[in-house]
Amino acid sequence: MFLAALSLCNIAKGLGGTLMKSSITQIERRFEISSSLAGLIDGGFEIGNLLVIVFVSYFGSKLHRPKIIGIGCLVMGIGGILIALPHFFMGHYRYSKETDTDPLENSTSSLATCLTNQTLSFNRTSPEIVGKGCGRETVSYTWIYVFLGNMLRGIGETPTGPLGMSYIDDFAKDGHSSVYIGFLGGIGMIGPILGFIMGSVFAKLYVDIGYVDMSTIRITPKDSRWVGAWWLGFLVAGLFSIISSIPFFFLPKNPYDQQKERRVSTSSHVLKTNEERNKTASLLNHKNNVANNMTGFFQSLKSILTNPLYVIYLFLTLLQLSSFIGSFTYIFKYIEQQYGRAAFQANFLLGTITVPTVGVGMFAGGYIIKKFKFTLVGIAKFSFFTSSMSFLFYLLNFTTFCESKSVAGLTLTYDGNNPVTSHIGVPLSYCNSDCNCDKSQWEPVCGNNGITYISPCLAGCKSSTGSKKSMVFYNCSCVEETGFQNRNYSAHLGECPRDNACKQKFYIHIAVQVLNSIFSALGASTYILLAVKNVQPELKSLALGFHTLFIRTLGGILAPIYFGVLIDRTCMKWSMNSCGKRGSCRIYNSTLFGKLYFGMSVILRFPALILYIILILAMKKKYEGKDTKTPENEKNVTDEVNMESLNNNGYFVPSAGADRETCTWGKKTTSVANQ
Repeated sequence: MFLAALSLCNIAKGLGGTLMKSSITQIERRFEISSSLAGLIDGGFEIGNLLVIVFVSYFGSKLHRPKIIGIGCLVMGIGGILIALPHFFMGHYRYSKETDTDPLENSTSSLATCLTNQTLSFNRTSPEIVGKGCGRETVSYTWIYVFLGNMLRGIGETPTGPLGMSYIDDFAKDGHSSVYIGFLGGIGMIGPILGFIMGSVFAKLYVDIGYVDMSTIRITPKDSRWVGAWWLGFLVAGLFSIISSIPFFFLPKNPYDQQKERRVSTSSHVLKTNEERNKTASLLNHKNNVANNMTGFFQSLKSILTNPLYVIYLFLTLLQLSSFIGSFTYIFKYIEQQYGRAAFQANFLLGTITVPTVGVGMFAGGYIIKKFKFTLVGIAKFSFFTSSMSFLFYLLNFTTFCESKSVAGLTLTYDGNNPVTSHIGVPLSYCNSDCNCDKSQWEPVCGNNGITYISPCLAGCKSSTGSKKSMVFYNCSCVEETGFQNRNYSAHLGECPRDNACKQKFYIHIAVQVLNSIFSALGASTYILLAVKNVQPELKSLALGFHTLFIRTLGGILAPIYFGVLIDRTCMKWSMNSCGKRGSCRIYNSTLFGKLYFGMSVILRFPALILYIILILAMKKKYEGKDTKTPENEKNVTDEVNMESLNNNGYFVPSAGADRETCTWGKKTTSVANQ
């Protein structure tokens, strides 16, 4: 029963984590925030986890573990619902500021075209309208609810790993714990797969579905302003987490030995009587024990931090995991901007291709290590090999960039005839200089010449027919000025699609992702083994705990933020929110985006490979002539690493699950503090 309950909890955990990653672009657009701020929201999970990990590690094994896990699942569910809560009081999503307040009104009004005798205020959003929208639309700081909800998810997730693993290890029959843990790993894969599929389905649904008439919405899922029903996924995941918490409250602290519990209760009564008689002496002894424990803790911490092999590996994994976490956070945004794919398409492809590939790779890696009985140095070499192959395949991504989109006013002059050196302050052309257009507006249209224009007014279009998604604009003077041979100088609503060459590069990119994922997953089992086998046996728990704290703080929290800052620098067109302030990015310089996005990962990964070589040389020198083969009982550890690597926060992080191991090294190990 405990195994079934923990399986549901792990599925809920993976589901929520994957939904957060797949919805980060939708959240960015809905709350009109930058990528760096969205990265901070994503890092809220790690912040929440770090707030309670020490308390869980120390007190968790002393309390009723099933109930603590149940409380964690309940908190995780409340966090998911809190993330979705802003949707219900923010009002309708306004994807355009051309008229006043309501998306229904926005969609039924005519888009401004070029009329040379019109007044300036006709095409521009009036200050009164902006002010009115700002008063009604409370978007400015509502993202804080999402941040706090994600932090609650991190707090609630903390006890599920270490306490769940230790409970299984304590009460499973001899030799069965690895089977149960392997089963949990397989079941846990359902969470990320469901997360990607649900993310794909909900991203295709409009954010205000059920509140507005969809026939009045003129944007499509491929539009850079489209926001899917991101909130619906978190609502489902939150409710599922709450339901999965219920069985834990009916499970016993000790599933077998009820007589032992009564004896412990009787012994506790006797001890309590003795304590009443010797209260003063007990308090003095307690103070001395605390002082001794603190001294021992700092001595142990000093021991691992002065261990060169451990320190090298600590920084090595920080670089590798920072690269992975940062790049995975924005992979959906990259696919949308680079290849013109909608969010639901990116979710579906990554979910159905990458997750199964990672699962196969992780189990294959564990099997290879066990089959060939690698020594500790052999494990390090195998890890270096898989990392090197992953790095080489990763470099192939630089060959899959598409050319930057042809956008008049951003990459080309408004007449479409010449490229521009900078997207900032591109002057109007003679084809639209008399139109009095609002340059801050974003209503892209695609001319018949294959060039995207920021708005029909800036395209010089004089008239239009149709409504909503089927609007067509005619007599577009800027389309005519490009020397376009066809006499039909028209444009239709929406950005121009990518060409066939870019579509082919997209499929190459997916193939590269699969190869990269396979080799990354093959080396997943080596991460924890190298961390714990290079320290003294009694310091394993402390080494894992500090490793997790270090990675989560400098990798899990910071990596999404500085990746987001770099991505923000590639933005060519920012939206203006209802208060007249900068919101989210509408379009990026896709080539520069790719160079900075993959370049940052390469900058992090290459030094890690250098540190691998240094580590292997140092290990050879230390263990030369010694028997460092991995014993058979390490199979349990490998299985646990495989499971937790896949399920941590709903995505594959090879060593981010280290904190879950702090209570699973046999019955004798309980917590970092106890060491």
